[in-house]
Amino acid sequence: MRSEILELARARGVIIATAESCTAGMVAAALTDLAGSSAVFERGFVTYSNAAKMEMLGVKPATLDKHGAVSEEVAAQMAMGALRVSAAQVAVSLTGIAGPGGSEHKPEGRVCFGVAGPLGCTIETVDFGALGRDAVRLAARDHALELLRGALLALPPL
Repeated sequence: MRSEILELARARGVIIATAESCTAGMVAAALTDLAGSSAVFERGFVTYSNAAKMEMLGVKPATLDKHGAVSEEVAAQMAMGALRVSAAQVAVSLTGIAGPGGSEHKPEGRVCFGVAGPLGCTIETVDFGALGRDAVRLAARDHALELLRGALLALPPL
């Protein structure tokens, strides 16, 4: 799937950025592990703390206060912020609770995703469950890659 993502981006003349919290760069690493990725991958933001989300991506303090870091609202602002401060046309973001821990309202394994691009911004939440930290992070990485692939497929080729 990773090579398909890079090929789709090339065919559509699109540059990609990532904005990651709970995966701490795993999506960016998955893309840049492949030779030739520099043609379509511009940068990745690892914004693990709320301060980083605000400083690097422009996530609003009021959004964090009202919804918390693990929310669709923050995921959307992360994705749109990545576009705003980069040369990318498509950005994927994710923020979640890999574990251990969580709460009744935000359980372990919950990850919120955002994808921003020429067609707007879409958001979704996936509850992967208490699979353990490593498994949640891998599942979140793979889901983010699938969302990125879908966003690129929705764009017309050049």
